[in-house]
This record gives sequence, C-alpha cells and structure tokens, in this order.
Amino acid sequence: MTETKRPTINWMDALSLLILAGLALLPPVQEPHKQLILLAFGVLQVAESWVLARMPRRGSAYVVLLKIALATLLIDHTGEISINSSYWPIYFLPAVTAAEYFGPVATLLWTTLASAAYCSYLYQASLEFELTEEAYGLLAIRVLFFFLAAMVVNRYVVESRKQTQRYQDLAETLAETNRRLEQAQAEARRSERLAALGQLSAGLAHEIRNPLGVIKGSAEMLNQKLGKADPLTAELAGYISSETNRLSALVSRFLDFARPLHADLALQDITAVLDRALSDVATIRKVAPIRIEKNYEPNLPAVPLDESLCQQAFVNIVQNAYDAMGEAGGLLRVKVARSRPGERSGVEVRLEDTGPGIPPDLREQIFNPFVTTKKDGVGLGLSIVSKIIDGHHGSIRIEDASAAGSGTGARFVVFFPVASDSSIPTPESAHLVIS
Repeated sequence: MTETKRPTINWMDALSLLILAGLALLPPVQEPHKQLILLAFGVLQVAESWVLARMPRRGSAYVVLLKIALATLLIDHTGEISINSSYWPIYFLPAVTAAEYFGPVATLLWTTLASAAYCSYLYQASLEFELTEEAYGLLAIRVLFFFLAAMVVNRYVVESRKQTQRYQDLAETLAETNRRLEQAQAEARRSERLAALGQLSAGLAHEIRNPLGVIKGSAEMLNQKLGKADPLTAELAGYISSETNRLSALVSRFLDFARPLHADLALQDITAVLDRALSDVATIRKVAPIRIEKNYEPNLPAVPLDESLCQQAFVNIVQNAYDAMGEAGGLLRVKVARSRPGERSGVEVRLEDTGPGIPPDLREQIFNPFVTTKKDGVGLGLSIVSKIIDGHHGSIRIEDASAAGSGTGARFVVFFPVASDSSIPTPESAHLVIS
C-alpha cells in the first residue's frame, strides 16, 4: 500500500488563509453559512496542490468548479440581495485559478461560467426590484473586470510557461552539447594514447623482429644438423620454430597497428563496401549458422572513404560479431541510414549481434589496445578499426543492444561524414596519412 503525500502549507497558502480569516471577521459576522463557506475555501486552498498531484488531468477543473460553487454560495449568504453582495469580488478567485492552470480559450470559458453563476442571481433581483440601465451597466463592469483579471493573469502564466520551456530546451541543448564534447574529448584522448602506443609498438616490434629471425634460423639449423640423430632435439627445434612464427605474426600485427595508414579517399557507396566485408567474413566463417538481416535506407549519399581500409574495419567488426555468437550462431542485424536531425550530416552504420554483449566496464576501453574479451585475442583489432574510422573524421561507439530492447548482444555504431562536411578533405585532393 503506497503512502500518500500529505498536503503542505507554504507561505502563499498561509497568506490566503490569513485573508480568508480577515473576511470571516467582517460583517456579517453572525452568519454561520458564511463562516463555513470561507472555511471550505481555506481547506480547498491548502489541499489544492494535493488534489492536482493526485489527479493531474482533471484536478484543476475540479478545483475551479468547487471555487465557483463556493463563491456562488457565499454571495447568496452575505447580502439581502445576493447580486449586490459586497463579497462579489470572490469570483475573481475561480477566474484567476482558471487562468493559472489553463490556456487562453479555456480561461475565457471558465470565466464565462463564473460570470454566469454570478449573473444567475439577476433573475431573483428582477422579481423584487425594477432594474435600471445604470444597474445593468454596473453589472457589466463587474463581469468585464472578471475577464480582464483572468486574461492578465493568463498572459503572465503563458509567458512564464514559454520562458520555462525555453530554459528547459536550452538546458537539454547544453546537456547534449556537453555529452558530445565529453565524447569528443574521450576520442581525442584515445587517439593520443593510440598514437603514443603506436610509436612505442613500432620501436619494440623492430627490436624484437631481428632476434626472432636469429632464433628461428638457429632452430632450423639445429633441426637440420641434429634432427635425424636426436628425435628430441628435432621436436624441440620444431617447437621453437612454430612459436617463433607465432611471435613473428604478432609482431607483424603490432607493426600494422603502429604503421601510418595511407588513405585515398573517393566517393563511395558505403553499402557496397559493407556488403563485400559481410561476404568475405561469411565465406571464411561457414561453420557458424549466422543469419544476416539487412536494412539499408534508400538514396543514401556517397561518402568519401578509402575502400580497402573501410572494408578492413568492417571485416574486423563482423568477425568480432561472429566470434561473440560462437558455434551456436545467431542473428546479425545491419542497418545503414542517414544521421539523425540535429547531428553532423553523414551516414550511420549499425551492426548488432545476438551474442552475450560486452561488459559495461569494458565498453569505454574496448577500443584501447590490448583490451579484449577473447581468450586468445591480442586486443588490436578494434584499435585498428578505431584508428581507421578516426582517420576518416568519423566516429565509432558501442551500445548495449539489450538496453534498447532490440537484442541481447552488442551494437557497433559507425558514423561517416558526407563530402559537404568542411572538416574533411575534398575527394579530389583526399590523400590522408592516418597515424
């Protein structure tokens, strides 16, 4: 059972109660109905915020209706001729309340209803007295003041709402700008780390490659001289040679990561490059029963990119998806569409698998070198992908597909800007060195 929040009294409510108490002390003092009605006004004033919280859609209408009813009862018990009651300004209260909660049209309608309730006593007065033209004029002045007060308050409320909405929109824009700035700063820091680590890797790889060549050559010579005479020596020499080959391949990957990439940009259909990457991986990885679901937006703009490098990047991402889904297979969703309104103009590629996903604590680090979720992985594949995408002035990020309610695995989102973006070179002179 939920505990309801009790109404609280703020200083405005306290001031309203003080004013109502002052009215209760003024004539007619001996009229019990008047005191009860003013008490009801006070209770309603205090409970107003509570009613609106419990009934956000209809609560404001109920509050205005109750105030009109109480105002009508009050003037009926505060004068010999109700329409001449000194308490007639009480109708300002429902009119102003309507102006506070509703728009201009609804405010006019509620004020009309309040005015009609006040004018309903005109018939009773006409039965007892002969109403002059001056009396009708006085009544019209009072009614028009109801409308004037309601519209003045409503104009202030509407402008206040617009200003509040502008502040909210500005706050959302600032929050989005801060998010993009933080993302850009994170990408810049990652690029700096990659550049520094690339230089270090290049130096180490060159230093390691020469001793590996000596070790491999020595192992082969030992195998040739002693292999026939000593089977154990041949076996050990074989181990040395195979492990040396494995280390040499690893050093080659380090050099690929550290070596500056030369990108020749040309306007390309990104879906064609993506299809070739999907076909290459599907040809190599025939064991896993992976189903590919494509969703390409028509009439996509051409994107300036290096076909070979971008195909390599897509192959790495797709291979990771195959590895994540494993031998059991799964579904790989591929979606290509224009970037969303308000963002940089370009094309966005989404690759989403149904594997186990990437742990949240690794999503910010997954593009760093030597960070991997594979048992036998080195952790350079996605670093090279990030290097290629950054070199094309694009961006790559990873999302949790299960959080979006569309899958259970990981979703890679790759963005490529179009040629109209002033931050990228024109295709005619677009030879980039990605370091």
